[in-house]
Amino acid sequence: MQNLLPIVFSLGLAYLVGAIPTGYWCGRLLKGIDIREHGSKNMGATNVFRVIGKGPGIIVLMTDVLKGMVATTLIPSLFGLSDPLPLVLCGVAAVAGHNWTIFLGFKGGKGVATSLGVLLGLAMVIPGMRPVLFFTLATWAGLFLGFGYVSLASVAAAVALPIFMVIFNAPFVLKAMSILLCLFIVFRHRSNISRLIKGQENRVKLPFHK
Repeated sequence: MQNLLPIVFSLGLAYLVGAIPTGYWCGRLLKGIDIREHGSKNMGATNVFRVIGKGPGIIVLMTDVLKGMVATTLIPSLFGLSDPLPLVLCGVAAVAGHNWTIFLGFKGGKGVATSLGVLLGLAMVIPGMRPVLFFTLATWAGLFLGFGYVSLASVAAAVALPIFMVIFNAPFVLKAMSILLCLFIVFRHRSNISRLIKGQENRVKLPFHK
């Protein structure tokens, strides 16, 4: 294990980067609204897309993904950390920051985009992560294109992530991370799951959907 102090500082910085409430700030700056009071009342990219528009939604999505990538690549390198464990811990800290941001009373988003950024960042430095990332993304895309529910695709991909970690024999620390991220995402999607069961969830209707 590398020196503990750099790890502690890197975790704190990763949390703060993840805690940047991009969707909230986007609503305030562009529309003068609290995005949490509109649409699905979530500050993630999907709700920004619906309430404010495609451009802002894409910006929020890319920024939230970037937070996860920065947490697993740039921040560890600043502190001279290269072992998988500190990288994984920084990634989890960023997702926790996004979900429970200190800037909004520890209430935040659902962590899907930031979790994707974490997986992308880890895949850049851990080659064994790449097939896991590919099949997790394929799961999300297949369900979204097939049914049009962002929440369904996100929860299913989160559940599939630990399974793919096992299939591709990922190191234990990555398996543990995948279970934690899965629990984060499922927990934050409780209301979506309830609406899916009741048939009340918002659907993105694509041209080839009936």
